[in-house]
Parts: sequence; C-alpha cells; structure tokens
Amino acid sequence: QVQIVESGGDLVQPGGSLKLSCAASAFTLRSYVIRWYRQAPGREREWVVKSTPGGISTYYADSVKGRFTVSRDNAKNTVYLQMNSLKPEDTAIYFCNAVGYRNYWGQGTQVTVSS
Repeated sequence: QVQIVESGGDLVQPGGSLKLSCAASAFTLRSYVIRWYRQAPGREREWVVKSTPGGISTYYADSVKGRFTVSRDNAKNTVYLQMNSLKPEDTAIYFCNAVGYRNYWGQGTQVTVSS
C-alpha cells in the first residue's frame, strides 16, 4: 500500500526536543518535495518546513527557524524533523506531505509542549 506514516510525537516540557519521522512505503521519498505542516486546535494548518528533492535545499517558517531541522535518510526512505527548544506554541498535530508524481499526506502525529 502506498502511504506515508508520521511518528515520534509525544508530550514534552518546554525547552525539550523531539524527533519526528515520516516514512514512506511503496514509493521513494528522495525524488519528492517534502513539507511538514502543523495544525493547532482551532487554527488553520500552517506550513513549517520544505525540503526539495534530494534534500538539496530546505526552507523554514520564521517561527521555527534555528530550532527545527529537516533531514533525509534515503536508505530508510524516511524524512526526519528534529525539533529543539520546543515552546508551548509548537503544540499541534504535525503532518508530512510528499509532493511529486503524486501528492501524499500522512495521518499526523501529536506534539504537545507543556509543563
């Protein structure tokens, strides 16, 4: 089955770190544009980061720049989002989106930043 699956969301204290994963099955992520989005309760979905095919270029929303880092492991067909210095306002469901020949969305993973 062709799909992408996010994982790694959790409850973490402010200032903590999490690493989210976006794993693909039945297609290769390397040739896709990967974006991470997030959606907090009562708010619209917000773009967080963009990684171009092959991970050649990356772009970050101002709200996460310097704290979040996207990376790819082609051998594992997985894209990661390392999130450091987390803030309560980072609380949201995080979604992975792969755009290329087709457009794929994952089901999301919950990140909660709270003391």
